[in-house]
Amino acid sequence: MNSKKTEFAVGLFVLAGIAAILYLAIQIGSSRFLGSDATIITARFSNAGGLNEGSNVMIAGVKVGVVGDIVLDTENLVAMVELNLDTDVVIYDDAIASIKTNGLIGDKFVALDPGGGGFELESGEPIVDTESAVDIESLISRFAFGSLEEGE
Repeated sequence: MNSKKTEFAVGLFVLAGIAAILYLAIQIGSSRFLGSDATIITARFSNAGGLNEGSNVMIAGVKVGVVGDIVLDTENLVAMVELNLDTDVVIYDDAIASIKTNGLIGDKFVALDPGGGGFELESGEPIVDTESAVDIESLISRFAFGSLEEGE
């Protein structure tokens, strides 16, 4: 009889552990079981280097969404980045999207300045005022090796 109680307690403990792991996986992955409550805005970047699907979208350092698909617009040769934003976030037509880096070599994220004038962007409309990713390697090589034209 004592053995059955111990097995039952261990079984409950294992189930509680599995439930905790599932909860953490959902929270970390920002997944939702019941559909997606997001406003989808696109942004045009001339260089989206280092930005990945699932990267954070932030306003004033607060996460307000994630990066969706990143595709090449073959007609204009620009990167079209899908931003999946929380539905309570309002973005205007004068918004600015910038690709920034967490720290010196950290992950890339999209920083949004939501604007304030003009009209509100609807789902699917693009942000055209953007700042592309800074290429750290080219900056370091310019600093380290300099330019031949500057010394002459």
